[in-house]
Amino acid sequence: MATEPPETDAVDALEDRAEQLAYLSDASGTLAWDQRVMMPEGGAPARGKQLSALSTVTHDLLTDEEVGTWLDELADRDLEDDQQVLYRELRRQYDRADRVPADLVGELTETQSDAQQVWENAKADSDFDSFAPVLDDLRDLHLERAGHIDDTADPYEVMFEDGEPYLPLERVEEIFDTLREHLVPLIADLKASDTEFTSPYDGEYDDDTQMALCREVVDHLGYDWDRGRLDTAPHPFMVGPQFDARITTRFAADDPLGAVMSTVHEFGHASYQHGLRDDQYGHPLGQSRSSGVHESQSRFWENHVGRTEAFWEYATPIVNEHLDGDADPREVYEAVNRIYPENKIRVEADELTYHMHIILRSDVEQAFVGGDIDVDEIPGRWNDLMEEYLGVRPENDAEGCLQDIHWTGGFASFQNYTVGSVLAAQLDATMRDDLDVDGLVREGEFGPIREWLTEHVHSHGQRYTTDELVEEATGEPLTADYFVAYAEEKFGELYGL
Repeated sequence: MATEPPETDAVDALEDRAEQLAYLSDASGTLAWDQRVMMPEGGAPARGKQLSALSTVTHDLLTDEEVGTWLDELADRDLEDDQQVLYRELRRQYDRADRVPADLVGELTETQSDAQQVWENAKADSDFDSFAPVLDDLRDLHLERAGHIDDTADPYEVMFEDGEPYLPLERVEEIFDTLREHLVPLIADLKASDTEFTSPYDGEYDDDTQMALCREVVDHLGYDWDRGRLDTAPHPFMVGPQFDARITTRFAADDPLGAVMSTVHEFGHASYQHGLRDDQYGHPLGQSRSSGVHESQSRFWENHVGRTEAFWEYATPIVNEHLDGDADPREVYEAVNRIYPENKIRVEADELTYHMHIILRSDVEQAFVGGDIDVDEIPGRWNDLMEEYLGVRPENDAEGCLQDIHWTGGFASFQNYTVGSVLAAQLDATMRDDLDVDGLVREGEFGPIREWLTEHVHSHGQRYTTDELVEEATGEPLTADYFVAYAEEKFGELYGL
């Protein structure tokens, strides 16, 4: 007499499904990387449909009725710690995705993919009017999606939770208030200072020269070339899991140090991915915590390593060799930390005024998403706020509201750049209790720094919520106090305040 095969345990089934979802997400990421780095322009229509198909399959696998059954079965079970992480993360993903119709998911993904090429062309032509219709469509689609997820909540908060699920937007607004209180007067004092810094590399440098320089810099930092690569893109980014974390940068002929800092920033993102557990690939324990935590790693490497005097004592000879220069370390250190309140481009902004760029974007998109302004009012609102916050006004759309690609992928993500900077300063302060960070950097010994971050942040994956991870790593909740103290001390010394 035949016997029925044993039922698959809900934990094992859920783990298998989580892995399949992660693999599909990573495949989509690789296709998106190709679209922004190597794909010919004519490939955009096909790529949009490919990504749409993958997102639809992913959505169907996540919202499968079986997944709901497994989750319900585990709701009252006494789970081990690792199983609780799996349950918590898949429960949240399932509950949000199950409320969104599959056809909306496919339409949104295809529209986002097509929008990237539209944005790139619009930026090249400095023509916001050509991008406005697709941006309007994206806003409407995201509002529709947010309404399905939670029609009782502020749609903008629902969107924010996509990238930062365990940090309330209200907390982020409190951080913004603290930064406004302290950074605005600090920036005013710096602008009033008569301190001037020279430009150590004032020539023009071709792309090959800058690429060779950037490759050597991240090579010294410890980038794993067996699990990544460095290319160029109109807007630098990192994509990929722990086995294939790819980084991009971009070059301006007269700004080689800007390319170096951009590359170090993306290295920080890749270092997070490389620090995730190999044996948990596909499981929440092998995935990064959130956008804000991810940004803390890039901002840590960019600012708390790459913008230190110790780093330039080590790296200046490398730069001089590639650029045929004779700058001294202090000169380069001052140059990379010079404030540029008149700068209009976020990715070229200095460490302090950068946050005014973030607040500006958050204000504009909240007004647009909330219906307070129409799409054709965005350029004017953007330019007015830039004049209010930074004292400058964009001359065209390319250096104004078209400079960032982010709206092609969604809304409510810019806040995480500031969250990352605040957390990076908090991690740096904690790390310095354990390590002689400046001494290690000065000697080019970056391994202990990578290992500390892996132990305290990367290796946990999604074991902890954001607040729990911050407390686990630093011993206290997320606070802007360390960033404020760091900024006032560093720039006070640089500018002789």
